[in-house]
Amino acid sequence: MGSPIHSQHASGAKVVPWHLHLIALGVLMALAVASRMPWYGDPIVGYDEQLYSLIGNHMLKGALPFVDLWDRKPFGLFLINAIARWIGGPGPIGIQIMGTIAAIAGSWLTYRFALYLTDWACSCLAASFYLLLMPLYTIFTSQSEIFHVPFMLGMLCVLYRGGRPITLRAAIFAMLLGGLALQIKYTVLPQCIFFGCYALWRFWRGGMPPIRLVTLAMLFALIGLLPTICVAIFYWAQGGWDAFVFANFISFFDRVPLGRTGFVKPHRWLLLLAIAIPGLASCKRLKGTSQAAPYRLLVGWSLAALATVYLPGTTYIYYLAALIPCAVLLGLPFYGSAGPFRWAPAFLYLYFYAALFNNIGWVRMAEEDRQVAAVLERATSPYVGHRQDCLYVFDGPTGLYDLTESCLPTTFIYPDHLNNALETNALGIDQAGEVARILSQRPGAIITASEAVTPQNPESLRLIHKATATDYQRVAQIHHHNRMLYAWVRRDKLKGKP
Repeated sequence: MGSPIHSQHASGAKVVPWHLHLIALGVLMALAVASRMPWYGDPIVGYDEQLYSLIGNHMLKGALPFVDLWDRKPFGLFLINAIARWIGGPGPIGIQIMGTIAAIAGSWLTYRFALYLTDWACSCLAASFYLLLMPLYTIFTSQSEIFHVPFMLGMLCVLYRGGRPITLRAAIFAMLLGGLALQIKYTVLPQCIFFGCYALWRFWRGGMPPIRLVTLAMLFALIGLLPTICVAIFYWAQGGWDAFVFANFISFFDRVPLGRTGFVKPHRWLLLLAIAIPGLASCKRLKGTSQAAPYRLLVGWSLAALATVYLPGTTYIYYLAALIPCAVLLGLPFYGSAGPFRWAPAFLYLYFYAALFNNIGWVRMAEEDRQVAAVLERATSPYVGHRQDCLYVFDGPTGLYDLTESCLPTTFIYPDHLNNALETNALGIDQAGEVARILSQRPGAIITASEAVTPQNPESLRLIHKATATDYQRVAQIHHHNRMLYAWVRRDKLKGKP
């Protein structure tokens, strides 16, 4: 017999009154905004986000990713940033708000699937943990994970229908969601394959003949690849086919792998394992219940998400964000209200994650970002131009190009592409040769750093050190994220010469 709050649907999901759904949505919206508010307006938050926003901004001016501005992320991610800049204006706030909307979507879908495994209150907690964990894995504003994770959750929620059979329409829609996610980050491929196989298995269990399953598998693959095919056709029509293929499908394998541990320290795994492992250890009690089937699906999806994290040759901390919804949902048999210790683990996790969520520290970090951006902008903007005397950020915030409204000195505008030794053979050009070409154009100002974030190309470093020692004068230095950033201006510019 159902409780006064909610009853059990035949599919296994809890039937929750609409007003409780509204309360859950309101709580998640408020938490999403509060947890991301420190970075609203921060022009140099993160590393990659600045590049995506810069490319999106220049797309509005006619630039083509891969052809005019190089990176290996899919076109869809840059399109999201272009739309955000078109709607939100020249600053970063547009994409930061769009990232908040995506965070709300991901948490809402986490909440909806959690209802198959637990009650309303614990579903709200699972979705809240999703929002609290994202910044702990450096998903502050608009890193690609904030956009592709909701698509994977969407596939999960569309395909799992409890005891009801999957409809062909739902399966096709799920494959399209996967295809769109591929245009945000290609490494979601293992998850897309998993969900495609799950849908085929469900159709097979429903009695579909093998020959039709083969046809359906081909249809699923076509639908999943459709967004990427459309982008490829667009680039072929624009004459950018070679640049598109190299950036999207070849350079990925030419990059020197740093190792599977990469930049992820062991304690970062603890945040996820501490909630997932007790849940897995407690899942035996689900045997024979309506929660068993969705939990098995969840375990399979988690393994596919793990493959997404380790698909690249180097693993970075923000890659682990793909596992956040998996971990908080896997933990529900332990910290759910029907778990072995009732509500105690839920409150413990809430305290644990909330304590790690150092909002005051992040406010200070965002304030430091703003101060650094202002100092470097003031130091360099008088000496860089829209057509010549470009700014060159050899190592530092890519967002300075937008802040100073400088021209761009190279197609490889992300500093990491030309200074990182791991990219030596992955750009289709000689790194040091491109740095030499940029310096031959005599940039009006150069940004460097005291310490590198990644292994450096020694020849590129030598060229920069030689140029700054002979032709440039340091006009500003400022501490930023455990290192010093330096602004250099060409000496003849300081003397007022053309």
